[in-house]
Amino acid sequence: MATAYEHHHPAASVLDGLTEEPWRDIPQEEARWMRPHLPDLLGPMVRGVLRHVPEYDRPGDTAYSRVAEAAVAHAMEHFVHMIADPDASWKEVHQVFFDVGYGEAVEGRSLEHLQNAMRIGSRLAWRHLAVEAERLGRPRTLISLLAEANFAYLDVLASAAAHGYSRAREKAAGEREQRRGRLLTLLLSDPPAPPEAVREQSARAGWPLPKRMAVIVLRPRPGSGGEGPAGLPPSLLTGLDHGRPCLIVPDPDGPGRMEELAATLAGWTGAIGPSVPVDRAGTSLLWARRALELAPAVPGRGRAGGGPGNRTGGRGARRGGVLVRAEEHLPELLLREGGTLAEIVAGRRLAPLEEAGPRQGLRLAVTLLECMKHGFNATGAADVLCVHPQTVRYRLAQLHGMFGFDIEDPAIRLEMMLLLHTWIERHGT
Repeated sequence: MATAYEHHHPAASVLDGLTEEPWRDIPQEEARWMRPHLPDLLGPMVRGVLRHVPEYDRPGDTAYSRVAEAAVAHAMEHFVHMIADPDASWKEVHQVFFDVGYGEAVEGRSLEHLQNAMRIGSRLAWRHLAVEAERLGRPRTLISLLAEANFAYLDVLASAAAHGYSRAREKAAGEREQRRGRLLTLLLSDPPAPPEAVREQSARAGWPLPKRMAVIVLRPRPGSGGEGPAGLPPSLLTGLDHGRPCLIVPDPDGPGRMEELAATLAGWTGAIGPSVPVDRAGTSLLWARRALELAPAVPGRGRAGGGPGNRTGGRGARRGGVLVRAEEHLPELLLREGGTLAEIVAGRRLAPLEEAGPRQGLRLAVTLLECMKHGFNATGAADVLCVHPQTVRYRLAQLHGMFGFDIEDPAIRLEMMLLLHTWIERHGT
């Protein structure tokens, strides 16, 4: 449990006309008749709490019972002491209930159970003291003051317990994030970390290892401090990759997973690497990094859930972001890997396009690439190019006459498609 607690002053009542510290209004000598009743109160209060809050009824757990009794005894003794000496210190009783709240969070119980237990204990104490005050003939104004003091005192102790509970939750969340961060680092390490180390850290982080995963790298936003999107689901591991937000997505091939990611990352620009086994997460990161370089050039293509030929722009694109899928940009990524060689070969193979001039050459190159994609079906290519099929056939006739080899030869189609990608990218900008 925590041992450090900052001093917390009793809070003012939210109701007009009530005293901030009502125990100061009770004559100090009233503490004399209360103190002898405290030992008789302890047992009924603890039993009442256990009866009305089943979560705290632990038969056989003597250590827990001792803690509960000690907290109740401390509170009752301090309450009477505050009447006898309103300037007495709150430090010790604050620490006791801070620790109680802290322990509740550590054990995974709801703060509501503790608050309910404190209310029940306070009611039982007040009922006993009220009966005794009437028996002694104390005036009703005094009994009203005692009630007000009892409830105000409960508020202070409940605040201390809530503070302890909150501190434990914050600490647990921080430790969990640290463990998840270490797991992300292990998964993305190059060379891959030992499998047993990954499994051990996965258990500590409470993040079950999936069969497959994919890595997303996001482009940082100005003024974000490098932080990624807020409110991400806990199923995503988050961290940084060279100052950029980085996410690990478990089971990315699951039904609706890409659409879910599109909604989660709407407005962000990023890239997702291929789906890989756990021990190859570094490979997914590598291709996510390289695919991110394509994001400005393909604002409507490659979004989560979109097909390779879809250029309509998805929900993320409309809101200023796009998620590029590396797998949908294989030609561009392969060409970037061998860019200099591709440019040299393209300059030789596609020389006739250079000779046709900038505008005509680019128009013919785009037409040839679409025809190759569609198996030289003029109608299919025309639909993509938004021209008449006869226009495509006319351009194809021109292309056949320009090249000294059969442009429809299946043996060279793959090479030509890759080279055309390179040529179009260089001449189309």
